[in-house]
Amino acid sequence: MRRPQEWPPKPCKVAVLPLQTGFLMRIPEALKPLLDDGIIDEVRRQLKSGKEASVYVVSSGGEIRCAKVYKDMGQRSFQQRAQYQEGRKVRGSRQARAMAKSTRYGRKEQEEAWKNTEVDALYQLVSAGVRVPKPFGFFSGVLLMELVADGEGNSAPRLGEVELTPEVARDFHRFLIGQVVRMLCVGLIHGDLSEFNVLVGADGPVIIDLPQAVSAAGNNNAFAMLSRDVRNLTETLGRFAPELLATDYAGEMWALYEKGELAPDSALTGICVKDETVPDVGEVMHAIDEAREEAIRRELGRQAAEAS
Repeated sequence: MRRPQEWPPKPCKVAVLPLQTGFLMRIPEALKPLLDDGIIDEVRRQLKSGKEASVYVVSSGGEIRCAKVYKDMGQRSFQQRAQYQEGRKVRGSRQARAMAKSTRYGRKEQEEAWKNTEVDALYQLVSAGVRVPKPFGFFSGVLLMELVADGEGNSAPRLGEVELTPEVARDFHRFLIGQVVRMLCVGLIHGDLSEFNVLVGADGPVIIDLPQAVSAAGNNNAFAMLSRDVRNLTETLGRFAPELLATDYAGEMWALYEKGELAPDSALTGICVKDETVPDVGEVMHAIDEAREEAIRRELGRQAAEAS
């Protein structure tokens, strides 16, 4: 772990170490068309390789950036993809049917939809003022985006890799909860937010990795995923500021969202009053019986109409 961080650090320029002398890096096949077309000038080094993609440090137009190369579906280890895809829009009914049947064409469409989700989400969230890496284009399955650097100009560490003072932990928590609110205001939930998907950049936390972004209005698991995202952030930062562990921002912001009252500047308290009213079981059963009888009447009416 690094020493506790005070914030903000001194401003700096991004410093990317050159390749070692005599070391020839094997250029990934996915990046060769971008080199040929002049979209990127040089592949400096690999930054990371994860379950969904590999990220490379590249130079493009005199700027140091990242190139995210998505792995083929067969190489991925990410599970339970279906629950993330629920509620996502597709281009047309043919694509939807093919994806539902998991045909070869359908799997290809799923692959494209999975990649495009992150690209679309980044552009949407940048416009909404959410601190995510700025995208610079999507070329042949490769996402070109901002390289997030720390206060010393190196590739930014993950949130789980830094030691924080209680004051900084509170500031980060306040900021990240605000970012989750902004995402929810445009109808998106990260879906996999944790200490591994937040970088600590020179200007503060930056949220990354959004191919599993969830539609807040169209996914039945939306609130559960929102709660998990907020809980992960709170538990991570609560290690340094334990009082954060007593908060419940997810329930509070979701209640406002459902009522159409959530705004990017909504003042949240971290307190969510749960409805502990004991349900009237008799009333519930009566409603069920009425619904069942109505369904029977409709079915009998339909059968009578068909017989006449």
